[in-house]
Amino acid sequence: MAQAKIFSMPVATVYPLYVQKVEKKGRTAAEVDEVIRWLTGYSDQQLQQLLADQTSFESFFAAAPAFNPQATLITGMICGYRVETISDPLMQKIRVLDKLVDELAKGKPMYKILRQ
Repeated sequence: MAQAKIFSMPVATVYPLYVQKVEKKGRTAAEVDEVIRWLTGYSDQQLQQLLADQTSFESFFAAAPAFNPQATLITGMICGYRVETISDPLMQKIRVLDKLVDELAKGKPMYKILRQ
């Protein structure tokens, strides 16, 4: 099976779009970073370095220090697919991140986004 194009795409390519999406709704880049750190376990310094290094989504998630086990609580539709039914593990992680950013942009409180 051919890999999805997004797997080899640098996270840094999509990151500004995440920030732009949430800033239009009054949220901040710091909140996007918080969501990414919560999901992956990266420190802020590690995250900034990965963005600067143009790390692909595949490498980004493969090297994540501690993918949050509460990510399994994230459900719903994103990009026309139910997050919880996506069979490819990497694509599911990417769509979970998309879903978290979407929830942030929709004004959901941070404690609910982070499933606390």
